[in-house]
Amino acid sequence: MLSQQYQQQRRKFAAAFLAFIFILAAVDTAEAGKKEKPEKKAKKSDCGEWQWSVCVPTSGDCGLGTREGTRTGAECKQTMKTQRCKIPCNWKKQFGAECKYQFQAWGECDLNTALKTRTGSLKRALHNADCQKTVTISKPCGKVTKPKPQAESKKKKKEGKKQEKMLD
Repeated sequence: MLSQQYQQQRRKFAAAFLAFIFILAAVDTAEAGKKEKPEKKAKKSDCGEWQWSVCVPTSGDCGLGTREGTRTGAECKQTMKTQRCKIPCNWKKQFGAECKYQFQAWGECDLNTALKTRTGSLKRALHNADCQKTVTISKPCGKVTKPKPQAESKKKKKEGKKQEKMLD
């Protein structure tokens, strides 16, 4: 009975030892695979970063279009490529189609120039576009009239009609 327990312990120990060796072999193989990857990255680093041109819409001022990209490098397989792009139609085109600004509320009307202005700060620039940090826009002041609330004007009409009836 004692020898059977001893044999079972030896079998368990042998199984644990073989499992340990198997795990070590698997870890060693995984590390060997990782060593090959930096060599591939070194080849890619020979290529420069992509430099993109401005998005050119296929028709009109905005909408779908294309841009061309170029990069330099002795061992680059691809040095030029074309990419689809889109210019949103609601962006302020006067500041560049690839520059998006966050604008403040319109300021007070300047009586000397008859213009009101507001400033915008750069919110987003697409594909490293060259955008100004802040921009200012102006527009003519509209006619400023105070709208009369309807409730008051109806009351005045009713009072006027009452007075006319009393006079008749």
